[in-house]
Amino acid sequence: MVTLLTTPADRELVITRTFDAPPRLLWEAWTRPEHVRAWYGVSGLTTTVVDIDLRVGGAWRWGQTAPDGQEIVFSGTYEEIVPVERLDYTEVFEQMPDTGAVRVTLTFDATPDGGTALTSVSVWPSNEIRDQALAAGMETGVREQYDRLADHLGSLGAS
Repeated sequence: MVTLLTTPADRELVITRTFDAPPRLLWEAWTRPEHVRAWYGVSGLTTTVVDIDLRVGGAWRWGQTAPDGQEIVFSGTYEEIVPVERLDYTEVFEQMPDTGAVRVTLTFDATPDGGTALTSVSVWPSNEIRDQALAAGMETGVREQYDRLADHLGSLGAS
């Protein structure tokens, strides 16, 4: 499957990927810490933090640590939750908090073949910050992370 990143509007980044798993399973993989630990991030780093308080106003915090000890941590707050359909949340890169929060909407749409089209629409504080993240290798990291998520879903019995 192809993970596609596009910038269709000012400050916007859209990530799309179809997974061979029903929305319920993808939702669980995205919202339950024991699942997130299995797929989050990139393989060269160790996932060290997965905190999820899945309620409106609840906080989340996910992070990885590099072999040299450098931490890469993202955190935010859940703004709206529609189980198995949509998650709206803020996201802050903790190592650069002054860049401001990104607002993310994730949608989990069933496909006719029993899979899920996952769409992430993020609105960034500025085009410059969004473009810096992309230039720093975000696209490669997202593609690997989504591949890891697909592998995890497969290990759960999704084909």
